Amino acid sequence: MMILRAAQDRGRAHFGWLKSAHTFSFGEYYDPRFMGVSALRVINDDRVEPGAGFGTHGHSNMEIISFVLDGTIAHRDSMGNVAHLPAGEFQLMSAGRGVTHSEFNPSERDGLHFLQIWIQPNEKNTEPGYQQKRFERTQAIQPVITPDGRDGTLKIRQDARLLHIRLHSEAAEQPLDAQRTYYVHCIRGPLSLSAGEQTLVLQDGDGVAIKDEAALRAVSSDEAEALLFDLP
Repeated sequence: MMILRAAQDRGRAHFGWLKSAHTFSFGEYYDPRFMGVSALRVINDDRVEPGAGFGTHGHSNMEIISFVLDGTIAHRDSMGNVAHLPAGEFQLMSAGRGVTHSEFNPSERDGLHFLQIWIQPNEKNTEPGYQQKRFERTQAIQPVITPDGRDGTLKIRQDARLLHIRLHSEAAEQPLDAQRTYYVHCIRGPLSLSAGEQTLVLQDGDGVAIKDEAALRAVSSDEAEALLFDLP
């Protein structure tokens, strides 16, 4: 079964320096029907004006993933990390027992567009941690975050995986476990997804929750990109 979460139905926030679309309830946007999927709690599609950003603030007991689509994030945190996160790189910050950080758009001219993702951990009050990496495309559906950090992936504190879908006029199939929950966020469409007897065509910002399926087929006649969350 696939359930569509259309991009135009997401919650919205506009603060002048920030425009954000919320897949799930976040901040002042609240809808009890959309509180997350399994351990996936937040997908915010954020656009930050030049020279602006999120000032120093704190988190605890959350796995926070950032994926930059355009521009660069200037990151600083209480663990001593000072880094730039350019487009195409993944950042995973494990907040653990507590961490403070800031995220800014350092450009004076160009906007910043990134996805902010929160996944609830399966262990609490752990030592905070920071990871950052670019993954060159080696296959159409490619693991980038796993529970054990296998094959050079980033390691998350949850029984969850994140797979990066990048299609170049091709089709790809991914086996699924019918006992687990999946969520796809489309970054760039059109992307055709088929599971069981259903087929949905996703456009930019669309999402789909998937349950009780044994396989997923993704097809694009051009260039398409998405994130596939494999969740408990």
